[in-house]
Amino acid sequence: MSFGAAAGGIGAAGMLAELEEEPQPQQGRVRRRGRPRLWRVTIFVLAAIFFLGPILASIKYSLILNSGAYGIGNYTAIISNGAIRSALITSLEIAGIAAVVVVALMLPTVVLVRLRLPRLTLFMEGVTVLPIVVPPIVIAAGLAQLQSSAPEWLIKLWFNSPVTGLSFVYVVLAMPFSYRAFDTGVRAIDLRTLVDASRSLGASWFTTVTRVILPNVQTAVLGAVFLTVALCLGEVVISTILLYVTLPVELIQASQSGNAGTSVALSVLSLLFVFGLLFSLSFLAGRKRGNRTSRVI
Repeated sequence: MSFGAAAGGIGAAGMLAELEEEPQPQQGRVRRRGRPRLWRVTIFVLAAIFFLGPILASIKYSLILNSGAYGIGNYTAIISNGAIRSALITSLEIAGIAAVVVVALMLPTVVLVRLRLPRLTLFMEGVTVLPIVVPPIVIAAGLAQLQSSAPEWLIKLWFNSPVTGLSFVYVVLAMPFSYRAFDTGVRAIDLRTLVDASRSLGASWFTTVTRVILPNVQTAVLGAVFLTVALCLGEVVISTILLYVTLPVELIQASQSGNAGTSVALSVLSLLFVFGLLFSLSFLAGRKRGNRTSRVI
């Protein structure tokens, strides 16, 4: 009995010693995590200078008038310049059409591959990478050759307007980014359970995709739309070779004609517009998570 009591006392003392020693390393870890390390701060500062430096320089240059004084004359010139307004409207129309086509084409494709054709996953990932592998200059050269040798009805149907001539080309260019955005969103939900429940209640495939799957992958949809719009507002190679006047092409022409300040001002506005899309995407995604959390609570 004395040996068992002694052993029990030693075991209890050992457990108490371990319990007393455990909080100390945890407190030390918490303190270390709370202190930002020097190399992290250095990388953050260098990254901020790298990204914000050119933007601030562009904003300063856009405020310099031809007389050398500072003002907003370059920004007001954008409103009074009909060519810039027309190019901006054309680019926004192309971006809107391309974004709608991307959502209507890619979301059902991802759902079909995940549900019915899982063996084609690697094949689809390889096919959607091709627009990145093939340079835009090669795509533009092929389209220019097609445009020069196409029949008259095809030219009127496709190449007669920059909206019809570039929208579907930009859909192809956005395919690598949009497909992966949708695929990531679909993987994050229980797709098969949602589809089986919707179909068992008598919903059609169109209703299932638009009213069941789409609301659950809103963040992925917004991400794909944002990437598509950003690509449409920044692509210049294909539109230049096909002789279409879009916003990037007009920026180059304005800078070559001596209106460099107006060109830079329009570039700053375009950049702020894209940043606004990015922040709105983050806000909507955060708001959606908050609504889900409140419903669960």
